[in-house]
Amino acid sequence: MVSRVIPVSSFDLVLFGATGDLAQRKIWPGLFHRFLAGQFDEQSRILGVSRSEHTREAFQARVQKAIAEEAENADDVARFLELVDYISLDATGERGWEQLAGAVRDGVVRAFYLSVAPRFFGPIARRLQQSGVATADSRIVVEKPFGHDLDSAKALNAELSECFEEHQIYRIDHYLGKETVQNLMALRFANSLFEPLWNSSHIDHVQITVAESLSVDGRGEYYDQSGAMRDMVQNHLMQLLCLTAMEPPSKFTPNAVRDEKVKVIEALEAVPVKDIARGQYEASGDQGSYREHAGNEDSTTESFVAMKVDVANWRWAGTPFYLRTGKCLRRRMSEISVHFRAPPHMIFPGTETPQGNVLVIRLQPDEGMTLHTTIKDPGPGGMRLTEASLDMTFADSLKGSEQPQDAYERLIMDVIRGDQTLFMRGDEVEAAWSWADPIIAGWTDRNMKPQPYDVGSSGPEDALLLMHRDGRRWRAIGS
Repeated sequence: MVSRVIPVSSFDLVLFGATGDLAQRKIWPGLFHRFLAGQFDEQSRILGVSRSEHTREAFQARVQKAIAEEAENADDVARFLELVDYISLDATGERGWEQLAGAVRDGVVRAFYLSVAPRFFGPIARRLQQSGVATADSRIVVEKPFGHDLDSAKALNAELSECFEEHQIYRIDHYLGKETVQNLMALRFANSLFEPLWNSSHIDHVQITVAESLSVDGRGEYYDQSGAMRDMVQNHLMQLLCLTAMEPPSKFTPNAVRDEKVKVIEALEAVPVKDIARGQYEASGDQGSYREHAGNEDSTTESFVAMKVDVANWRWAGTPFYLRTGKCLRRRMSEISVHFRAPPHMIFPGTETPQGNVLVIRLQPDEGMTLHTTIKDPGPGGMRLTEASLDMTFADSLKGSEQPQDAYERLIMDVIRGDQTLFMRGDEVEAAWSWADPIIAGWTDRNMKPQPYDVGSSGPEDALLLMHRDGRRWRAIGS
């Protein structure tokens, strides 16, 4: 199976924060991959923008270093670097804006990627409008965090809306660009097998886990201002929950899909304190503690959250969603596991009622899906039941396909196409904060401290009790 590469129109991509960490790790390598794949031509241009002073040649050398691991052919690198230019610009001052206005071209898509701190979103948007750089069909891309709470999210939305229409604003969440996340929609809505069973009558519960083995060392000061709830649950896990729980949209268009996601968020019940576990990793061996990495010995910020969430609608009444994410856990793993109910009656004498089937959708590191089923144990001696797995790892199953795209590659090309399906809408962001804010405020009001947990574990004891209380168990991290 060979994947098709659908070219995009020629464009001018203006990358603010072009010398930053995200640009070096993800954006430049991603653009180079898409260039090698033939997805955009040599008429397109990429303008790097930052405060630093660089000549075009010096900046191209930085870009070349960023793509070095992906570069196998010197001619390819040279052709790509010909598309790259640089402008030194002060986002909040006057320097560089006139040069930028003279550099962008008419007759091509103009996209502005703001890989900068959120406090610069509004000022840059206003400058783009005032300088005439932004046109009626330009696109602006903003990175998370999109706000720190509901009020700040509303303020950011208002700032952007003063300068751009909603159809021009692309709020990026890279989790939505993952191949398996999109395959979740295909699994549900392009097959007649699962959707009739995708409800509380047949599904006992759903687990969504995003586990990370790394600590916050090196970004502890930032992380201590957000914590796992703001950094992961309110955006990444919320998006996975929405795609799992949403109703089928009438058509696969950006607003139809996003309308259904907003309905899920609005249907979420308030989460009581008893249904939440918070944790903070402790020092272990050579690994320092969260408080050491955050530089705050009195920190009560959580590095782990687990919670039981109820979606109050007809489809999901009585079927809980268990969300879990944390730092310094046993291994890096992201998955959605859908646990179907056990058969209502066991017809085979002398055998235990088997557990329900489990559909595991793996987002990382090895993208794919596994369906755990009950079958007869091979051999004579009567009807003995055992478990067998039907596994599809994309890298193995789709032989001959193009190397899977990184999420940023796909999302940037969607910006150029003008496709907002995999991007968050303003009301969606605000709805998510409306749900998350009372949870965070409850912790503060009660002066709740996170429970300590060991590095390399599955999190604090409270997370295990959260499931045991309901007669259920978490899937093992790394299973």
